[in-house]
Amino acid sequence: MRHKRSLIGAISALILVLTAGVTAGSAQAAAPLDQGGAGQVLRVPAAPAGAAVASGQGLAATTPAVSPSATYRHMQPGSSFRCSSGALCTGVWDPTTSDWKVFFLTICARYSLSYWGGTGFYANNQTGSPTSTFYDSSGNAIKSFKPFSGLRYQDWNPVWSIRNCS
Repeated sequence: MRHKRSLIGAISALILVLTAGVTAGSAQAAAPLDQGGAGQVLRVPAAPAGAAVASGQGLAATTPAVSPSATYRHMQPGSSFRCSSGALCTGVWDPTTSDWKVFFLTICARYSLSYWGGTGFYANNQTGSPTSTFYDSSGNAIKSFKPFSGLRYQDWNPVWSIRNCS
């Protein structure tokens, strides 16, 4: 599985380099904010550069996933979603559906990532002051952070797992 991820990452990087001047996707109407409870209302970014080109090339693609499983929603570029109180919300481009796949990490765990790559985003709306950490393929911490307001961008290529609390 690691080899498949490396191959997909390499292909994605090549496509991004070859299509650096191309942008894809326009903002869509806002989606319903039905994640429930109090939380931050956030807007997902436009589609990544080259996303439309990649899907049109017939490249094999696999939907991003986390283990253990977590609730997620597919979101059109430019649409809004609610990152509920108590959640670490992460977004990764899903080449199989040509939209953002937003995961809502609410159970304290270390989540292994499969088929995540490219630039995505995250929002940490957890309660209290837990530390969340992104880890690389060797299990080394890449980034640690506390809850914050708003959306932050993240290159998912070096991230292999996420612990949403510690």
